[in-house]
Order: sequence, then structure tokens, then C-alpha cells
Amino acid sequence: MRREAPAATATVARDDDTTDTAPGQAPPGPPGVTGRRALYLGLGVVLLALNLRPALVAVSPLADVIRDDSGMSATATSLLTALPLLCFGLLAPVAPGLGRRFGMERSLLGTMALICAGTALRMVDSVLALFAGTVVIGAGIAVANVLLPGLIKRDFPGRAGLMTGLYSMSLFGGAALAAGVTLPVRDASGMDWRTTLACWGALALLALVVWLPQVRSRTRVAAAAARQAAHPVRGLWRSPLAWQVTAYMGLQSLNYYAAAAWLPTLLQDSGMSAGDAGWMLSFSALLGITGSFVTPVIVGRRLSSALLSTLGALLCAAGYAGVLAAPVGGAYVWMSLLGLGQGAAISLALLFIVQRAPDARHVAQLSSMAQCFGYVLAATGPAILGAVHDASHDWTIPVVVLLVLLVPQVVVGVGAARDRHVRGTA
Repeated sequence: MRREAPAATATVARDDDTTDTAPGQAPPGPPGVTGRRALYLGLGVVLLALNLRPALVAVSPLADVIRDDSGMSATATSLLTALPLLCFGLLAPVAPGLGRRFGMERSLLGTMALICAGTALRMVDSVLALFAGTVVIGAGIAVANVLLPGLIKRDFPGRAGLMTGLYSMSLFGGAALAAGVTLPVRDASGMDWRTTLACWGALALLALVVWLPQVRSRTRVAAAAARQAAHPVRGLWRSPLAWQVTAYMGLQSLNYYAAAAWLPTLLQDSGMSAGDAGWMLSFSALLGITGSFVTPVIVGRRLSSALLSTLGALLCAAGYAGVLAAPVGGAYVWMSLLGLGQGAAISLALLFIVQRAPDARHVAQLSSMAQCFGYVLAATGPAILGAVHDASHDWTIPVVVLLVLLVPQVVVGVGAARDRHVRGTA
């Protein structure tokens, strides 16, 4: 009589450097944290994620004031938003090693300390200090970007969809908050732009204080995971599935950052006021919060991730088509579609990193690979779109470029959605 393999350990090796997980079953691994510890840890993850965009996004509403006060050129000012994206990509490979050496909890505490330090440095009355502080902030965010998905995989293996939804929702929420309230806070308080930017350091300080107990609390699960993570994973660059996850991260990031950089200008060129154009970007980010939270929660319950990645791209495509047809008249509709589609895409990109890796060690390495190439690619998006606009003297071709890039995004998204695990070597 043939004996069935236990469900909890049912994995099948493949010849393409992946493993299949039985449908509807979680991969083998520790049960994660529970009870009050899970609640505190989840709150800490949300606060950490809330800090991964505001200190950078807050620069955009103040860009004209910064340029006029500092005497910088428009190109130099644009580097304040491009540099962090390069930090995200170029420093991502460093993060797994830091996590192995110091542990995830200590490393994540260090990221908040870097954000606080960079924010303080930008208060110094110097252009050099402004750029140096931006790089320090970008470095802290780069490490947190990579390590947080691994922590979710390690400590919330049975609730990865919910926690990824909260994580991505917090990313969008932090960006929307910074884009929407930075100018009103400055106008209401009468502060200069340096002090206004520094206010976002208070949010990082709060996250640091709330996260501090995690450094001293080591559960059995966390200790076992730390021992397992002592050795790096190699060989992911030879995995087609890992490259599909990486390509999806890169293409959706390029699409998001290119649109965020130029859509307000497009709307202004179409006759909308500067204030209304900026609000439209914030409104889109608010809708992105909904898309980013709902998508990973319903994956596998109602809709497959392959279908959701396609649906997210279709929503973006409809939004871009509307922007071409009636940019001002239907702006609220188009920004709603774009926000929902982009929110779904970023949450799926993060969920793919968690789901396609069998353990926290693989998550850290896959996250590093995906974000290294993804954010370097994303950093080119605004420049490419700007160059196309300068060459064509119109916004039609740049928007068509974004539409065309949604096609490969769907293709790699469907590939990354396969219910398999990447497999590297220790």
C-alpha cells in the first residue's frame, strides 16, 4: 500500500531551478510569531514601511522653492529625486549581508537611524549637505526595502498576503501623505523648506522607538531563522523565475516613477492649474492605497495572481488612454484607474518576492536581485520619458511608450505568478 507524503512537506523538484508547492498549501517552514508579539511586530512593520517614501517624496512639492533658494539648476534639483532610486538599486545587494551579520531586527533599526540622520543633515545650510543627507536617507531606505519582505516571510509565513498588503499600503500611504500635506504644513506653520523637510524625521524617530523592543526580543522562531540565514544564497541569477520576478519589479517601478514624474506636467500643459495637477498625483496615490492592500489579500482566494497582474496592467492602460483622449475633463477617472492599477502592481511585485522564495534567506537574496535591477531601471524612466517629450514636443509619444511597456509587464507578471519556488545554492 503506497503511503502519501505529508502535506506540509510536499514539494517536487524541477529541472528549471524551481520547486512546486502543492496547491493551497504553505511551503514548509516555521509557524511564525503569534499573539501579542505578532501584533507589535506587525505595527512595527507598518511604521517602518510608512517611512520608506515621505522623506523623498516631500522634495517634489518643494522643488521650485528649493531651486530658487539654493540657486541650483532644474537638472541638479531633479537629482534629489533620482539619487534615491539609484541608491535603492545600487545598495540593494549590500542588504542581505547586513541582515546576516547584524540580524534583521538590528539592521532595520539601523535603517531608521539613517533616515533620521539624513533628515537632520539636510537642515544644514549647504547644497552639499542637502545631497549628502538625501544619499544617507536613500541608503537607509534601500536596506529596508530588501529586508522587510524577508522578515514578513520569516515571521508571518501563514499571513504573507495580509502583511504584504499592509506593507505596500503603507508605502503608498506614506507617499500620499508626503505629497498631500508637505505644502499645507509649510504654509500653515511658516517654516522654511529645510525645516519642513526635517519634520518627516519625526515619523522615522517614532518608528525607531517602536521598533527598538524588537531588537531585544528574540523568539525561538527568530533565532532559528537567524542561524539558517548565516550563509548566503547563490545561483539565483541562473533561475528564469527569479528573472521574471526581477523584470516585473523593474517594469512596474519604471512605469510608476515615470508617470509620477511627468503626469503633473502633462496635466498643466493641457490647461490644468499647478495646484490641481499636484492634487491629481496625490489623489492617484490615495487610490493606490486601496489597490495595494486589496490585491495581495485576495490572491489565491478569489483571483489568481496572474489574472490580477493582467488586470492591474489593463487598469493602467485604460488610465493612459484616457489621459491621451481627455486629460483634464476626465482626470479624476484616469487617475483613479492609474492609482488602482499601480497599487496592484507594486503589491504583486512585493508578494512575488515573498511567495516565490522558500524561506527568509531566499527572500532576502531575491529581494536584493529584484530591487537592484528594478530600481536602477526605474531611475531611467523619468529621464527617458523627458527625452522623448523633448524630441517630439508632445506628450502623445511618451504616454504611448508607457502603454507599450505594459505588454512585457503582463508577460513577466504571468511568469512570476507561477506557483513555484526559486532555488539557489548555499
